[in-house]
Amino acid sequence: MTPPTVRDGTRVDVGRRRVVDEETKVAVDPETEEAVDEEAMDRPGTPLVWYVSYGSNLRSSRLAYYLAGGAMPGTTHAYPGCRDRRPPRAAAPLLLPGSVYFALESKVWGGGMAFYDPAAPGLAAARAYLLSRQQFVDVAAQEMHREPGGDLDLTALTARPGAGRAVLGPGRYETVLLVGYWGPVPLLTFTAPWALADVAPTAPSGAYLDMLAAGLRESHGWPPARIAAYLAGLPGAHGVWQPDEIAGRLSAAEATEPAG
Repeated sequence: MTPPTVRDGTRVDVGRRRVVDEETKVAVDPETEEAVDEEAMDRPGTPLVWYVSYGSNLRSSRLAYYLAGGAMPGTTHAYPGCRDRRPPRAAAPLLLPGSVYFALESKVWGGGMAFYDPAAPGLAAARAYLLSRQQFVDVAAQEMHREPGGDLDLTALTARPGAGRAVLGPGRYETVLLVGYWGPVPLLTFTAPWALADVAPTAPSGAYLDMLAAGLRESHGWPPARIAAYLAGLPGAHGVWQPDEIAGRLSAAEATEPAG
């Protein structure tokens, strides 16, 4: 499946195969299309959103800990999970305008953390998960180092055309972005309140790159060489990690994975 490209201000209408931006091409598998209904509601009647991940949650098994709780093997941080622990209704790859970059230091992985700057040049590889609004709020709370169970005021994001940004605090992932719509459902992600140019880059750890590489392979289906070139070119990794190093790590990981 060719990943849809979401451009600034674009409303991607999956159900009608129509886009506002003439340059945007969308190809959607039948299960994903069926999941996006006209009312943008889940069966219990709760609003749905697309949670757009560009970091470690590119890999679905990683996101599962945010949803169901627990500590991922090889890490010490335990996630409380969401009130609604169901898996995503659907998932699909996306390409966003802007760039992913690495900065600060991850408490889980060590090294730089992935952030997203929509104003930077380039395209950012991402993955959209169809969640309930409550699930998105709880995932965001965990990224913001808050206890899940409350609510976030996202009204300004979707009520006013062109708003697109809600700064909920000064923290690392406390800025929520509306990056577009897929059908009637908003595409939401979170990042830092600053821009790429405002922070010093930090090289990511090998373990973190391994997780991102596995997520890109799983979501976009890219070969190791393309994954390695993409990750090695991101600010923070560029000049520190070479494409052949990343490709070698990914190939080694693939060789040790159990068959089937």
